[in-house]
Amino acid sequence: MENIFNGKVAVVTGAGSGIGEAAAVLYARYGAKVIVSDIQEAGGTATVAAIEAAGGQAHFIQADVSDAAACEMLIRKSAEKYGAVDIAFNNAGIGGEINPVADMSLEAWHKVINVNLNSVFYCMKYELQQMTRQGSGVIVNMSSILGKVAFANSAAYVAAKHGVVGLSQNAAVEYAKQGIRVNVVGPAFINTPLLSALDENVKKALVQMHPAGRLGEAGEVAELVIWLSSDKASFVTGNYYAVDGGYLAV
Repeated sequence: MENIFNGKVAVVTGAGSGIGEAAAVLYARYGAKVIVSDIQEAGGTATVAAIEAAGGQAHFIQADVSDAAACEMLIRKSAEKYGAVDIAFNNAGIGGEINPVADMSLEAWHKVINVNLNSVFYCMKYELQQMTRQGSGVIVNMSSILGKVAFANSAAYVAAKHGVVGLSQNAAVEYAKQGIRVNVVGPAFINTPLLSALDENVKKALVQMHPAGRLGEAGEVAELVIWLSSDKASFVTGNYYAVDGGYLAV
């Protein structure tokens, strides 16, 4: 798979850690010029440094993707920097308040929807405009296994991730004839900073939900993202792919 992205430009949101970082590093390893975006400067610049240390090309653009203007800026500056946006991995996301629906605060609801769903729409809006001008492009959006099933006391997160699946499939249908592919990845519980603050007993309970008997790793999700972004998946669009250690099969 060496240099499968030679001459391509990939934009990755939430690339300062976890799955986004792993994907950004792989895009660069396979020849892409990578726009690393994150709300946190320290994580984003660290990812760029890791890519450059390995001989790749990357540039950091700080952006809060829950803000539409920031998403427009991100895609515009990405195209200005490297001349195109060939691939976009809309990965940025947060956890959320753990409460049943009636007890969830309005603030918590809106924050999760803004970061996990609205941001995907905002980024796609400007990515699709750029890719339509180019005549081609690939978008991979981050959902979750909770984009397919319920999970008690996590209504905002579940609603947002279900929304990402529907939004992605709709865009795939709308833009297929323009040479643009859109797919969704749905990880189960992955060893990332989102889970790092959880109590060890909670983590053990999460492990037991996976027939594989463990949590996933960021790199395992990133490998699927890379395949979906490549020409090897040239006839693949509008689909949801779980990376879940058997979670959804139970």
